[in-house]
Amino acid sequence: MTLSFFDQFMSPVLLGIPMMALALTLPWILFTTPTLRWLNNRLLTLQNWFLGRFAHELFMPVNIPGHKWALLLTSLMVFLISLNMLGLLPISCNLATQLSLYMGLAVPLWLAPVLIGMRNQPTESLGHLLPEGTPTLLIPVLIIIEPISLFIRPLALGVRLTANLTAGHLLIQLIATAAAVLLPLMPAVAILTGILLFLLTLLEVAVAMIQAYVFVLLLSLYLQENV
Repeated sequence: MTLSFFDQFMSPVLLGIPMMALALTLPWILFTTPTLRWLNNRLLTLQNWFLGRFAHELFMPVNIPGHKWALLLTSLMVFLISLNMLGLLPISCNLATQLSLYMGLAVPLWLAPVLIGMRNQPTESLGHLLPEGTPTLLIPVLIIIEPISLFIRPLALGVRLTANLTAGHLLIQLIATAAAVLLPLMPAVAILTGILLFLLTLLEVAVAMIQAYVFVLLLSLYLQENV
């Protein structure tokens, strides 16, 4: 039976049971946990250094009250990178292209800083909707445009990440299919296609990491506006 290229983006089901929950908990098993020893192994030391540097760079421009979100956003960054990397493995549960997953993460993490800003500093939060020094003729237009741009942010977060990863997965599958078809017919061309596939896979690894970083970075910027 010939499978469609889009079958890999379907929600995984085994014997009628959704595998979404199992696939979401799998990435956390891959990370080492801290020990009570004075000296840790190299992997744990590298992991702690990476998390520390990431949290420092991410929350440097954020005010002190926003540092309470450091653990949440750092954990989200690690989770998204792991999920995107596992989605690149062949014959794996590909959750990296599920729009519902990223929308479920984007909407509450965008809405929470907005509600906190409206409660703690309503004047500053509403001030972002109408910048200071706006010409009088543009005020009615901005009053309409700025709320729309505010409410479209979570949609842009989820769609950006899903669209980039989906396009990469489709391109990898198309090139891999072409290489398999060309191998018995034109081996030289198939080898060149395989090299191209390898380079594209490396690019997709970088895209998976960058998109996870951009997702969390934009959330931190929204946090900075409201906290």
